[in-house]
Order: sequence, then C-alpha cells, then structure tokens
Amino acid sequence: MGRFLQFVKKETLHILRDSRTMLIALLMPVAQILLFGFAVSTEINNINVAVVVPQWSEGVRQNVEKLSANPYITYKGALTPNEIDHYLRAGLVDAIVVYANDFDRIMNDWRQNGVSKSAMQFIMDASNTNIAQAGAGYLSNILAGDMMSASSMVETHMLFNPQLKSAFNFVPGIMGMVFILICALLTSVSIVREKETGTMDVLLVSPVRPLRIILAKMVPYFGLSCINLATILLLARYVLEIPMGNNLWIVILVSLVYLALALSLGLLVSTLAKKQVVALLISAAVMLLPIVMLSGMLFPIENMPAVLQPLSAIVPARWYIDAMRKLLIQGASFGPILKDFVILIVMTIVLLALALKNFNDKLE
Repeated sequence: MGRFLQFVKKETLHILRDSRTMLIALLMPVAQILLFGFAVSTEINNINVAVVVPQWSEGVRQNVEKLSANPYITYKGALTPNEIDHYLRAGLVDAIVVYANDFDRIMNDWRQNGVSKSAMQFIMDASNTNIAQAGAGYLSNILAGDMMSASSMVETHMLFNPQLKSAFNFVPGIMGMVFILICALLTSVSIVREKETGTMDVLLVSPVRPLRIILAKMVPYFGLSCINLATILLLARYVLEIPMGNNLWIVILVSLVYLALALSLGLLVSTLAKKQVVALLISAAVMLLPIVMLSGMLFPIENMPAVLQPLSAIVPARWYIDAMRKLLIQGASFGPILKDFVILIVMTIVLLALALKNFNDKLE
C-alpha cells in the first residue's frame, strides 16, 4: 500500500506542475456550464401523451381520437388521477390531458352562447423545456382547435420547470460531457505520455504490479473529477437556480459510478493508442461527437432516425444524462433511475475488464 500511495503522490505532483492540464480540468467545466446553460431549444417531433377521463362521452372520444391520430403525438392510453405523478416522474409520458367531467356540456355552452370555461387541462413535464414548450403548443392546436380564442377553456400546468428555463435541460448534458472529457481524455493522454517518454517501461519493471500502477495514475484524475462535480452542482444550484431536493446523495452516487466508467474508458483508449495525438483523436471521434449527437444532450433521442436510436444505447452519457434530469430537475427518487444506474454499472465492469485484458495482452 505504501508503494501504491507513492505512485499516487508522484502522479498528483505531476498534474499540479502541469498548469495547462489544471487549467483545462478546472476551468473547462465552469465555462461550459455557463455557456450551454442558456442555449436555445430545439424542435420536437414526438411527444408521449396520456389522458385522464373522469367520464367518457362522445365529445371526449372524438377529442382523444384526434389526439392519437396526430403524427407528432404518441398516445399512451388513459390513466387514473392517482397515476399522474408516477407516470410523469418515471418519464413514461411527457404530457397528460385531463378532461373535465362535463366536457360535452362545456363545449355546447361555448358554441351556442360563447360561455368559456375550462374544458381540459394540460399537465406537462417541464424538466425538458424543448418538449414542454412544443408540447403545449401542439396540444393546444390539436385539441383546442377553434377554441384558441377562448383561452380560459384550457388550463396548462408546467411541472418541475414552470419557467421553462433552458438551463434545466442542458446542465445534465454538460455534466455527462465534462466528466467523460476530464476522466477519459486526460487519463488516456497521461498513460500514453508515459509510453512515449519510455517511463512506462521503467514503471512496469518495478516491484509494483501493473494494475496498481494504472490505478495509481487514475486516482488524481478521479479527485479532479470530484472537484468538478462539486463545482458544477454549486453552479447549478446558486447560479442557474436549479432546485435540488433531498436526493443529493443519489446524484453523487450515480456520478461516482459514471466517473469510474469514464476512467475505465480512458484506460481502454490508452491501451489502444501509442501516441498522445492518436489518443486525442480517438477521444474526440469516439467520445465527444457521440455524446453531443446521440446522448440526448441536445437532440431528443425519440427524434433520431430509427437506425440511430439503438446505437445511442451504447453511449454511456445517454443513461447518465437521463438519470441526472430525473434526479436534479424532477426530484425523483432512486426507483425511476434504477435502470440507468444498473446500465452504468454494467458498462463500467465491461469497459474495465476489456481495458485490463488488452493491457495485460500487450505486456505479454
């Protein structure tokens, strides 16, 4: 253990002496969280919608049929009032339409006498501002139709993000991208640098086992990433004013697993590359672009071509970003993000096993 700690100390001192690495590692997350936190929304082509109908009538049936027939809407069926909160928090639906008990009578009064009264309510999941903004407009056009002039006949409720702040949508995405860059990119370059200078061969012939050498080099970057996690959470809470409930420990737990995953990915890249420039190219092509394009950070996964949606499932950031949106914005408990958490753990184990196997093969 003493030799292991000496290697950790050596790598930590090396990072502290490298001012460029420290600048990238500590200032890049702050710059990105502030810049992307106020990004504009993107177009939405598919919204998952369910309905709550206290009493079915001919008018309600026609209205629901109009909803389910629209190509921009995926109809998820009818719910009970008690299921509304569960379906929204679990991410099973993006919006819920609640019809009034006397929907037909309200509609007849409006047509005959011009009397306007609330005939339906739109309950939106505003943790994703893109979907919430587009969903409210789509539902109003589809269901309200010529009632749009009588605005009091439709009530809209935005949950989780009532102000529709775009920062709420992008903070989880920036977290997913920054941690991959810091952990994987810098770790892979660090190990490849040892190969280029020849010091890796010296380390490998030392009495310390190769696995401990690699882990010792990862520990300082894990510490840097923990500092970035604390910085991002503080900025999100006090600068971007994202509300955080009592599930902060779950956020930290999932983030630590994601950091371990990113470190394992960096180790895998380091076993594949022989030069720093190659490691940078692999990191940019294999990690950065898929994170931006396929993780749901900028573009909803439901809007992607069918052939790309399964491909996005192998992008680790997709599952981390989905979990962070549910935890930070929706205030969800551990249950709704259990699937994301398990997938991240499995990916971490697989990447670490592949990296160690490849590393040992090259030693032999």
